[in-house]
Amino acid sequence: MEYFGYIVLAVVVVLGFWLMSAYNSLVAMRNRVDEAFSTMDVYMVKRYDLIPNLVETVKGYAKHESETLEAVVQARNMAAGSKTIDEKAANEASFQGAIGRLFAIAEAYPDLKANASFLDLQNQLKAVEEDIAQSRKFYNGATREYNTTIEKFPSNLVAGMFKFTRRPLFEVTDTAQRQNVKVSF
Repeated sequence: MEYFGYIVLAVVVVLGFWLMSAYNSLVAMRNRVDEAFSTMDVYMVKRYDLIPNLVETVKGYAKHESETLEAVVQARNMAAGSKTIDEKAANEASFQGAIGRLFAIAEAYPDLKANASFLDLQNQLKAVEEDIAQSRKFYNGATREYNTTIEKFPSNLVAGMFKFTRRPLFEVTDTAQRQNVKVSF
């Protein structure tokens, strides 16, 4: 009987260590997802800060395009004011569309396209967009790993006990953004 007590104790200790290890692993993954989102958010804020300068530069050349410029500013403000990841993803989609319309306006004004200030802002925005794309990839990878782990058995038992929940992926939901860009010369 004494031997049976040691076996039960050993099983309880092993389960305790497994539970602790699984919990710590889930915490580490959740923190990695939070860090990845935070990194992406920093780049987005940097982009939001560039937009007013870009809009002001375009305003001088395209005075009658005020409706489009206002839409860009409004989309920027909505995206910058997003509270949740889902809200941020939805607002980012409309913001991307507004930026596309802004650059379409720029195409119609050759003097604007040659303006050094505009070109500098456009290059800065391009660099930030590349950083955002990379940070989205990292966020989505960390989120995929986290979501998979909380759904797999037996870690889903620990995830359920401690209320670890799925995180959304950052993806394109606007069908217009999924279309191929038409380039003509």
